[in-house]
Amino acid sequence: MIKELTEKKAELKNQSEEYKKKRNELNAEASTLAAKRNELNKNTKDLINEAQEYKALRDENNTKVKENKALRDEVNNKANEVFAKIDQIRAENNLGGPSIKDIRKEIDRLEFAQQTEVLTTNKERELVGKITELRKQHEQKKQQLEGNDELKALLAEAQEIRDEASEYHNTLSEFAQKAQEYHDKMITTFKEADKVRAESDAAHKEFVHFQEKADEQHKLFITAQKEIRDIDKELRKLRKGDADGKKEAARADARKDAEDIFDKFKSGGKLTTENLMALQRSGFLK
Repeated sequence: MIKELTEKKAELKNQSEEYKKKRNELNAEASTLAAKRNELNKNTKDLINEAQEYKALRDENNTKVKENKALRDEVNNKANEVFAKIDQIRAENNLGGPSIKDIRKEIDRLEFAQQTEVLTTNKERELVGKITELRKQHEQKKQQLEGNDELKALLAEAQEIRDEASEYHNTLSEFAQKAQEYHDKMITTFKEADKVRAESDAAHKEFVHFQEKADEQHKLFITAQKEIRDIDKELRKLRKGDADGKKEAARADARKDAEDIFDKFKSGGKLTTENLMALQRSGFLK
């Protein structure tokens, strides 16, 4: 029994070392993945912060767009009031055809489309032709009206107001372009953050997998260690029992020898000093 338990203990010890080695390898891999995950999480956070900065700049420029649009519209309203007076004078003087205000508005609309829309070569050529034709009409209409001093003064005033409105419009266009640029950067950066976050989630998933495997090996290691301790306890009991058995056998042999010596003594035989010591050790002489 002692032999079998000793062999089982040696086997368990080898298994325990294998479990421990595998556990340590898995924990090392899990630690590497945890470091990778943490670095990716940091990169994700940095990218999100960067995207938030772009968002703030976009919103700031959009606010300036609104401010300049309001100023432009306010100035255009003043221009419309002047153009209304011009139209009234035109009607009173039988100056027919499209009003100079309408021609100017159409020119502004087409120029804005030319600046902001993506056009094919043919489409842009067509648009430029329309703008050129309208400018000619505007100039002709302006010349018709400049013969009237009142109209001439109103046209000069309207042009001055339009120039001011154009400045606001150009300014808001610049801010709108910047806002769009920051918006595009924000979207690109948020997408990059999502990509890095996905990599981080994948690394975390792997980390959990290796950590669970390491925990399994650790449990096997602990179980093997417990079995080894239980075998050690059993071996101590068996060895103690074996030692006690040997002592009892030795005492039985001594008692048998003592009985033989005592029978010899009773038969009239002489006892030596060694015989007397044997009787004393066996408990016969008390």
